[in-house]
Amino acid sequence: LFVDDGSTDATLSLLRSLGEERPGVHVLPLSPNRGKAEAVRAGMVHAIARGALAVGYFDADLATPAEEMLRLHRTMVERDVMAAFGSRIRLLGRDISRPLVRHWLGRGFATAASTTLRLPIYDTQCGAKWFRVDDTLRWALSRAFMARWAFDVELIGRLLYPGGGCPPWHPSSIVEMPLRQWTDVEGSRVTRRAFLRAGLDLSLIALDLERRRRRLNRASPEAVDTAAGAPT
Repeated sequence: LFVDDGSTDATLSLLRSLGEERPGVHVLPLSPNRGKAEAVRAGMVHAIARGALAVGYFDADLATPAEEMLRLHRTMVERDVMAAFGSRIRLLGRDISRPLVRHWLGRGFATAASTTLRLPIYDTQCGAKWFRVDDTLRWALSRAFMARWAFDVELIGRLLYPGGGCPPWHPSSIVEMPLRQWTDVEGSRVTRRAFLRAGLDLSLIALDLERRRRRLNRASPEAVDTAAGAPT
């Protein structure tokens, strides 16, 4: 499923041509442009409405190769967990290409995100994720994200501390998998303005999470005690 977020060039016509050539390819056009967070959310909601049992997303620039997405899905199935996230960790034998400045800025944000979520997660912003579909995920996707850039953190927070009477996901039901390959594609880099916006997003998410933690604590203290782990 390709989500076209109000493009003004030939992207939509190209995607529609691809869909005509390959029956398994579907296109979801959005108009006007809604931003990445809402484009991802709309795509996942659309896929669930079509009957998907698991949904995921990754960037169309193929920074994460399609083969890695398939391996990530296999990891989720083999480990029998609710979600599997890719993680851009530089290790021997891995091909993770990322500018040093962006790497360290990303590490700072990731530490703040981990603390906000009270979850020992290394890389919340890696654009490669899979989720099993259940009522909690449906609730988490049922309303627009506050965040434009840090929506991954917001989505994870909604799953850990949901509303609507849905059961929270336990951290043990989520795994991170170090990617074998990831490339910072030229022209797709996050700007300084976007990074600052992500910091503002994180502040709003932290406030929203605290409100929902308190609400859950009043309703069921045991649920909050087991909803999240210690931060890194």
